[in-house]
Amino acid sequence: MSVERTEALVVGAGQAGIAASEHLTRAGIPHLVLEKDRVAERWRSCRWDSLVANGPAWHDRFPGLEFAGDPDAFVGKEGVADYLAAYARKYDAPIRCGVEVKGATRLPDRAGFRVETSQGVIETTYLISATGAFQTPVIPPLVPESAGITQIHSNSYRNPAQLPEGGVLVVGAGSSGVQIADELLASGRKVWLSVGPHDRPPRAYRGRDFVWWLGVLNKWDADAPEGAEHTTIAVSGAHGGATVDFRKLAARGMVLLGRTESFEGGKLHFAGDLGTNIRRGDANYLSLLDEADAWITRNGLSLPEEPQAREIGPDPDCMTQPIHTLDLKAAGITTILWATGFSNDFGWLQVDALDDKGRPRHQRGVSSEPGVYFLGLPYQSRRGSSFIWGVWHDAKFVADHIAKQRSYLAYRAPGETAAAAE
Repeated sequence: MSVERTEALVVGAGQAGIAASEHLTRAGIPHLVLEKDRVAERWRSCRWDSLVANGPAWHDRFPGLEFAGDPDAFVGKEGVADYLAAYARKYDAPIRCGVEVKGATRLPDRAGFRVETSQGVIETTYLISATGAFQTPVIPPLVPESAGITQIHSNSYRNPAQLPEGGVLVVGAGSSGVQIADELLASGRKVWLSVGPHDRPPRAYRGRDFVWWLGVLNKWDADAPEGAEHTTIAVSGAHGGATVDFRKLAARGMVLLGRTESFEGGKLHFAGDLGTNIRRGDANYLSLLDEADAWITRNGLSLPEEPQAREIGPDPDCMTQPIHTLDLKAAGITTILWATGFSNDFGWLQVDALDDKGRPRHQRGVSSEPGVYFLGLPYQSRRGSSFIWGVWHDAKFVADHIAKQRSYLAYRAPGETAAAAE
């Protein structure tokens, strides 16, 4: 069987892979992009029906193409997928869909890699993993199947009608968990929400969306918090965008709980940290308002004041009298929905680019294994790396690095032949 050859190979045609292709094209680097499904498939089939982007259209996009319609709208998941597909066409990205990468190993006798795919072997000098970090849904091994309760990850949730009749416990109060819990509550379900530590920014303040505030306050370029690879953020673009308020959710009938800790005899046990977690979220919220006010004063802007934004409602009973143990059957809970994130799956990447926990070893996407690159990782270079616009900048850095390496390798000393240099 013949072996195909390309100078750079990108694995994945989501936002990271599309951005990589644009910058490789601009740099004149021949390449291919392989995608096992369709372009932007995760936006189409791994999200719930009502999902919208967490940032407004004017912000959460690539520089080279605007979303159609209202720039302040929060675009639905199909709209985002269509946008990414249109962007790939705009730059004529050399994407091959329906091709699964099985494994990648270093060539034994020369620079580059041998990549086994469902459609044959491809050899490449540079290999870019653009599969991101949200690959394998994580469901903590707390509640056994023998408990007789439906367990589903947020990755597989589509809408309330999909779940069996009865109450729902949502574990995880980041963007996904909060939005799904809110939707289930609005559908008439009895909902419990397990809330862990989180940041809780205002959706908007003094006439500006929080993405604008994070920009002017230079927070999008922040490094990862020490000791953490991911920060849970309770923010939503649903219903046209509104600040997440756990107290208001409780006032509508949602029961808030602390972190989910253990299961025994049909009962779930929760940490006594609910009040602490919510108040720390409040503190994070208020601190951003303080910074925004100070920035407005310092820069002499006349944005409208918003004193009501600082009003924090009364603590609900579930905060003042927290529930530590919940009998699932007695409570009528028939489903646990785990909004507990994802783990990496780089099993196909059989080179020395991962640490002992299977996580990429890299600096701004440049791997410890020469010739290997990563894109789409949380905090890859900054807080904004996981966003569409953020991965675009990371992809430029990676493509520029490959271009520099090509330049060095093209050097020939006086009188040196190409064969000698290789």
